[in-house]
Amino acid sequence: MLVLSRKPGERIRIGDDVTLTIVRIGPNSVRLGIDAPRSMSIVREELCIDFSELPESEQLTEEPSSP
Repeated sequence: MLVLSRKPGERIRIGDDVTLTIVRIGPNSVRLGIDAPRSMSIVREELCIDFSELPESEQLTEEPSSP
């Protein structure tokens, strides 16, 4: 695992298509901005589940709309 130190406003590039921006650093969290192609799935780890294990009636057929 690569571990980097960054300050608010600084960026990290991943490949040619992904940029992480440190937006804010708080006492218990870091706010990240992620710029990536729409075709790339970006999900918080706690939301990752194996959708193939869900009954077909519960599987998403469309991407949820943005709030």
